[in-house]
Amino acid sequence: MAEATLTKVKIQPLGDRVLVKPVEAKETKRGGIIIPDTVKEKPQEGKIIAVGKGKVTEDGKTLPMEVKVGDRILYGKYSGNELKIDDEDYLIIHQDDVLGILSDSK
Repeated sequence: MAEATLTKVKIQPLGDRVLVKPVEAKETKRGGIIIPDTVKEKPQEGKIIAVGKGKVTEDGKTLPMEVKVGDRILYGKYSGNELKIDDEDYLIIHQDDVLGILSDSK
């Protein structure tokens, strides 16, 4: 459905996959100690950049995607395949690896 254009590279996830831009957690300091990058946890939050058309069932029907471009999501810590395009980090994950959609609560 939605295609991401990253400079000269166009990516269209296939099936029930989504392209995610991980959101880095804000650096927190506790007691004046800064945690080095090598020890920090992998981000588990991201923004969906592109989505596939949906999962195709055994009888040939396409199940629609539950997520859409622009959604902020939580995903499993070790989900998907990492890729780097123009020095930017991205993940391609299956929709099943999405744990939930984040909403802004006011």
